[in-house]
Amino acid sequence: MKALVLSGGSGTRLRPFTYSMPKQLIPIANRPVLEHVLENIREIGVTEIGVIVGERRPEIEAVLGDGSRLGVRITYLHQEQPLGLAHTVTVAREFLGDEDFVMYLGDNMLPNGIAEIAEEFRAGRPAAQVVVHKVDDPRAFGVAEVGPDGAVQRLVEKPQQPRSDLALIGVYFFTPEIHLAVDSIEPSPRGELEITDAIQWLVTAGAPVRASEYRGYWKDTGRVDDVLDCNRELLEGLRRSVAGEVDADSELIGEVLVEPGAKVIRSRIEGPAVVGAGSVVEDSHIGPHTSIGKDCVLRDTHVSYSIALDGASVRGVTGIHGSLIGRSAAVTSVHSAMRHHRLVVGDHTQVEVAA
Repeated sequence: MKALVLSGGSGTRLRPFTYSMPKQLIPIANRPVLEHVLENIREIGVTEIGVIVGERRPEIEAVLGDGSRLGVRITYLHQEQPLGLAHTVTVAREFLGDEDFVMYLGDNMLPNGIAEIAEEFRAGRPAAQVVVHKVDDPRAFGVAEVGPDGAVQRLVEKPQQPRSDLALIGVYFFTPEIHLAVDSIEPSPRGELEITDAIQWLVTAGAPVRASEYRGYWKDTGRVDDVLDCNRELLEGLRRSVAGEVDADSELIGEVLVEPGAKVIRSRIEGPAVVGAGSVVEDSHIGPHTSIGKDCVLRDTHVSYSIALDGASVRGVTGIHGSLIGRSAAVTSVHSAMRHHRLVVGDHTQVEVAA
């Protein structure tokens, strides 16, 4: 089996960050979303991975390289324009050959992994197997109508009157039968080859198509609130480790990870929280569910339930909560007494916060 990871989206809901960073590289618990995705794929025994990329290929390749650091082998596959999920299958046709494959959207987080679902697919080898998750409002998703035996009866894209609460969540298993289906469909009204249309073609043709329900935590990391919630979820599994320097006037409470080269000076950190390599936390209070990236500087600051990307600096600002601070961004105060702040600061941006 091979894997196809889709990383070509523009990430409009995560602007201003995605002006300078592909959304699949946003860090969750100090690791890019794509690394979490590739780890899930490696854990099901798949190491040959094709990564669909667009114009942001250089940035993605700079982070993932050839995949060897993550125990996989990556082939980069260029998609000229975002012409639909099914179109990526045609782009990857030569790479995929006649092998079964898993297709995985590169901005999806499934921390519990897909090992059991992969085993179901390998045991039964239906033409397609979709991964679904119960949602409160199916109207925003592709929806699978599933029989009591797990067979997919119909797929509907964003139905106004859903007959099912099982949403497609961006992980699909296919045998080579999918290639005929993709070749047989027409572009949708929005001009894209839809993977739901290709799977529905298989259903209509009488090919076996099954659904597996994922019952663990799942997020599409397409919005700031989703990124922060996902960061909270992953940090809940953090284990305390102190490889950096923590002085005698500092206090670490609970599960706190201080990476090598980081310094904590006269500060209090409440876990779960992570301080990245080379960062300095001085005269500050870091609250739970906070990820501080590499080479950051936090001085005279109180921040909680937030993410600071690599190279960010925050000085003299207290009450930061639910915030996402971009790479090499600088946040400073114009007064010493601060109130509650929720910030979304893009990469390389300087912001003064008034009291």
